[in-house]
Amino acid sequence: MLEKIQAAASQVGRVVVGKQPQIRLALACLLARGHLLIEDLPGVGKTTLAHALSISLGLEFSRAQFTNDLLPADITGTTVFDRESASFVFHPGPVFSQVLLADEINRASPKTQSALLEAMEERQVSVDGKPRRLPEPFFVIATQNPSDQAGTFALPESQLDRFLMCIELGYPDPKAERALLEGLDRREMVAGLQPCLQPADLVQIQQQVREVRCSPAILDYLLNLLTFSRRSPLLAEGLSPRAGLGLAQAARAWALLDGRNHVLPDDVQAVLGAVAGHRLRPAKGSAGSHRARAELVAGIVKGVAVP
Repeated sequence: MLEKIQAAASQVGRVVVGKQPQIRLALACLLARGHLLIEDLPGVGKTTLAHALSISLGLEFSRAQFTNDLLPADITGTTVFDRESASFVFHPGPVFSQVLLADEINRASPKTQSALLEAMEERQVSVDGKPRRLPEPFFVIATQNPSDQAGTFALPESQLDRFLMCIELGYPDPKAERALLEGLDRREMVAGLQPCLQPADLVQIQQQVREVRCSPAILDYLLNLLTFSRRSPLLAEGLSPRAGLGLAQAARAWALLDGRNHVLPDDVQAVLGAVAGHRLRPAKGSAGSHRARAELVAGIVKGVAVP
């Protein structure tokens, strides 16, 4: 199974060139059954990465373009009266897919953003008071523009905490950008991708992630990181218990991608920035940029002894 995941990562890397660290973080996020937020400027490949990942993992994909006039029912679906059958028929929305790409999520109103809260946490949606289960596996990959751009609504902390990871792609380096300029159109390349595994394979790998061992020393290290974040005078608030559980699971997924059945401190540190950065707020000022968030995470890593 590990070979199939590595093949998927390699295939995505041929489309989104020069971004292997981000591709691996995205794969670790999905293997840990988490949701992924990709935050960056328009045009750097956020949507391309999401689409290439879903195809390479053999998952059913749907895309919802978030705009300021989008309604919650446009995401979850709605019940419509059918005259022929004289009954109400449910028409599912795009959330009923294995991968939902919530494109430019912070361009929608907070009311529409909140339509995803139940889906991301409970893996179900309630329409007309009736809960409806979502497919398995189910992932939300959301993209958002920087919050200082026009026409955006900042995601509330409750929404951000539902995303296991937040990553940034950034501009490609000159060598990668030259390959982009010389290569085929990215949309054509995405259309030509083939699944490297089946959904059942992915579910099996997710089960293997849960079996990766965290030793007592690693669990103590995780706890110390959480405790330090909550006691640090530089932070307005520390990491939540949900963040701690997500960090442990993401570290297990990272270890599995390395072919190990146990977690090392390096695994925790490798995913800490993506798991914790979007959840941290400084006691003073703003941490809107990834550089500012990285500095907060670095302070936590520096303040906790490595076992």
